[in-house]
Amino acid sequence: MAAAQGAGSGSAGPSGPPASAPGHGSGSTAVAVWEWQDEFGRWRPYRGNVCSYIEQVIQASQQKGRRSGSGLVSSIPLGHADPALAPYVIDIPSLTQFRQDTGTMRAVRRHVFPGDSAAGQGIVWEWQNDEGGWSPYEMNVCVFLEQARATNHQRVDLGSLGYNYEVDFVAQVQTNKSTRFRRSVQRRLDAPYPVTTSTTPLHTGVGCSCQQCWPNSGTGPITTRYRHSMTNSPNSSTTHQVPGRTASVSSSNVGFVPYNKPTLTGARSTPRLNAQNTLVLAQTGSLSAALAASNGVSAQALPVKMSKSSRVSQALAATPTEPESVVKKYLEELKGAPADEDCMICMEKLSSPSGYSDSCHSSSIRPEAVGHLRNCQHSFHMLCMLAMYSNGNKDGSLQCPSCKTIYGEKTGTQPKGKMEISTFPQSLPGHKDCGTIRIVYHISRGIQGPEHPNPGMPYTARGFPRYCYLPDNEKGRKVLELLKVAWRRRLIFTVGTSNTTGESNTVVWNEIHHKTEMDSNLSGHGYPDPNYLDNVLAELAAQGVTEDCLGQ
Repeated sequence: MAAAQGAGSGSAGPSGPPASAPGHGSGSTAVAVWEWQDEFGRWRPYRGNVCSYIEQVIQASQQKGRRSGSGLVSSIPLGHADPALAPYVIDIPSLTQFRQDTGTMRAVRRHVFPGDSAAGQGIVWEWQNDEGGWSPYEMNVCVFLEQARATNHQRVDLGSLGYNYEVDFVAQVQTNKSTRFRRSVQRRLDAPYPVTTSTTPLHTGVGCSCQQCWPNSGTGPITTRYRHSMTNSPNSSTTHQVPGRTASVSSSNVGFVPYNKPTLTGARSTPRLNAQNTLVLAQTGSLSAALAASNGVSAQALPVKMSKSSRVSQALAATPTEPESVVKKYLEELKGAPADEDCMICMEKLSSPSGYSDSCHSSSIRPEAVGHLRNCQHSFHMLCMLAMYSNGNKDGSLQCPSCKTIYGEKTGTQPKGKMEISTFPQSLPGHKDCGTIRIVYHISRGIQGPEHPNPGMPYTARGFPRYCYLPDNEKGRKVLELLKVAWRRRLIFTVGTSNTTGESNTVVWNEIHHKTEMDSNLSGHGYPDPNYLDNVLAELAAQGVTEDCLGQ
């Protein structure tokens, strides 16, 4: 949905709003909808079959707990419900979705709706995004729209839900009340969500968007601004739908094929200034020559200086990448497994064989072998860690599924391209005391390599070159230097599936967010944004890119 300021409470049109709020009608049955929250506060529902699996695991855990006195299940691997979700685990105590290969955390929530609502009938309302694809509304909006349609409303105002839009059912359009920009909407039939007998929300940790949990939630690398839905917050007046004719940003999509990274597709904002003093600098040295061929960096007054035998190249040469060698390098095998502790990856007891013993085989790692990571000391089945590593980038690094500590140097699957950097004197909103750094990313279409989802197949590169902006101050220059490291490690982009268009085998943003607009933050892609630099530093750190990397 296109971003707008002010929730508004104007008339919903000639026929007025529906009589009752969404999700509060009476009915003989109820359905449970699990949703995850993207970085702009939008709640995105998991598909019905995934929600059914989550409900089944929790119910089985509750029944087991009543019999044995044990607690509620601590984590749910979503790959058991859908192989496409293999990297994702829901941590129930914190109501957080954790992506094992990147360390990205998202808030999750469980909402209950009447069985005769849109959720119970499998009805999804969607709005057309800038790429021509369809994006679903939050489930509470779907319920609201379906209720209005069922009661013969011709037009409704979404202001009561925190959105500055009107939806016209006759014309099938959504209109921004401030800008009058219009988007098409559609109603689609999908699988219904699971019936539930439990209507009590799971208030077990952070991530809930109710008024009870709102003031004090939000932990870890995702800030409160990102972890809570602005449409459900007290006194909220901000929503997060991308306005027309601007960059379209999408976050981690739970429908991705395994290990494809989240997308910020089509993220380009046409520059209105001619950047000056742009200087393309060639890199030298063995590693630098390879980077120049695949991931060139262009900079004005900020050249990338790397010797022929840098610490990075030495580390890459010394890092084992054979799966068994990597697991044994970072995990120390335990003589005895903890009796009552679960493996966070397979959800089996550590005292039992690995849950991946049927699908992952090794001549040197036994299914019963348990090890702990050498620094953080978290324990897992060694075969589970082998399966996780084998399904990832196989770059010689491991990331702890529990605390996200990175072992080794994490690299990505970014295709070859060029990064250009320039500066100009105009200030960004919120940074009036300095000029602006402009980054331009160039990537062309090509053929996927062995590290990509479909080796040998072509990939597209939509929306390039992509323009991004940083304040030219001390912290902005620090972010720039770390982005250079991330670029060299192939972490800025990847080949995956676009969340907004559904196109597969295309270049998409990874999980390091960029500002692609200078002077408007209605979409969340521009300035002012006082938290952006701190947020992107946290995202870089989650990828293993910190100040310690500078100078390597």
